[in-house]
Amino acid sequence: MEGTIDPRWRTSSYSGNGGGNCIEVAGHGSRVLVRDTKDRLGPVLRFSPGTWRRFAEQAKRSLARALKLRSRDRLPRALHARR
Repeated sequence: MEGTIDPRWRTSSYSGNGGGNCIEVAGHGSRVLVRDTKDRLGPVLRFSPGTWRRFAEQAKRSLARALKLRSRDRLPRALHARR
């Protein structure tokens, strides 16, 4: 039954490499569907909205920490001592 419905897929606005390493997400009833942008006819992962929300929040926190560490590593050593 799900195969007959074409959900509205969205690609992340934060996709790098021209979208080459990206996923697409769609809402479908009580599920969040996720697929590989490069393999649109391939497998689709299905998550509950709560599970997807927790995953997305954790991914955002992980990216924020990585960006913070990366920017901190670029500071001159004298500025590290002041922090």
